[in-house]
Amino acid sequence: QVQLVESGGGLVQPGGSLRLSCAASGSIFSIFAMAWYRQAPGKQRELVATITSGGSTKYADSVKGRFAISRDNAKNTVYLQMNSLKPADTAVYYCNLKAATMSNLLPSDYWGRGTQVTVST
Repeated sequence: QVQLVESGGGLVQPGGSLRLSCAASGSIFSIFAMAWYRQAPGKQRELVATITSGGSTKYADSVKGRFAISRDNAKNTVYLQMNSLKPADTAVYYCNLKAATMSNLLPSDYWGRGTQVTVST
């Protein structure tokens, strides 16, 4: 029904940068917001950044000033530019979509499978 495909993860040294992408496809009627979450080993999944359909953004305190979320509405794609990466940023990053579909007009959450980001020397 709705598919989210993430890309851009990998291994990077501390201080480096990565750009994650997430493309949404399927029977999407309306997108309300897109977001990135992350989950480190042994920890709960946490919100990293979110962007609404109107372009408003919100960030976790731990990434403010280093990460930037953006979206291409025409492509139903959300990006996460990550700069000045730290070992503490190591986690699986998940794309989240809050949207209504052709068969379910109530806003619902959809998730990608995740992409690994490892910050290490």
